[in-house]
Amino acid sequence: MPTPQHTNGAPCWIDLMTSDPEKAKAFYGELFGWTFETGDQEKYGGYITARKNGRSVAGMMQKQESQANFPDVWSTYLRTDDARTTVRIAAEHGGQVYMEPMDVPEQGSMAMIGDATGAAVGIWQPGEMKGYELAAEAGTPAWHELHTKDYATAVKFYEDVFGWDTEVMSDTPDFRYTTLGAGDAAKAGIMDASGYIPAEAPSHWQVYFAVQDADASAEKAVSLGATVVDGPADTPFGRLATLTDPTGAMFKIIAETTQQGADAPVQGN
Repeated sequence: MPTPQHTNGAPCWIDLMTSDPEKAKAFYGELFGWTFETGDQEKYGGYITARKNGRSVAGMMQKQESQANFPDVWSTYLRTDDARTTVRIAAEHGGQVYMEPMDVPEQGSMAMIGDATGAAVGIWQPGEMKGYELAAEAGTPAWHELHTKDYATAVKFYEDVFGWDTEVMSDTPDFRYTTLGAGDAAKAGIMDASGYIPAEAPSHWQVYFAVQDADASAEKAVSLGATVVDGPADTPFGRLATLTDPTGAMFKIIAETTQQGADAPVQGN
């Protein structure tokens, strides 16, 4: 499969902040067939790159002591040509700056913000590292989705800050959903989650991974220490399950045999 072409404002990278990198490597390596390369500690802080068939698909990093009270979590990064300008515009439009732009030697520049609805999202300005090199095939990223408590505010934020050209996919009381791009060209989704996110939980991004068989993959994940939160269940876009990994990080899997590839938004919580 050709390397994905990452456009400005669209998801281009994912990584896992984990309390136990060795346990995470063992789990995802077995579940998705990933191999791992650990970067130089002094230069890259021991950042771990996950590869599928030799091509980069995700990253992992050790959670710091200051982050001990935060859950392990997968993060989505959106591409930009200018991280500092994007962070400034985000703050001007109601966002919060969690981590100012930081240069990653030779690779690019990263930042972390909270959008205007409180959902954390990463920013990546590419250097040598352009983003994940495989998508929409088994064991690789398949979709990125914001579950937000304030749908209208979220849509406007991503339009204003990241230049999203949005398309309303559904606008019913039971299912409000907007995508970045339309139809098969869609690259991410925003879901109205006000009806089911608990009061104490924030709006958040969720990462989907493609699998060949959702039921078999869920069963294997459980045998490796995961917990099934929901599913597997059929959706209009494929068979979907929501899980947490052995240290509690949430992720979704979707059977690639019935989905529309990385361009298919998925209803689910």
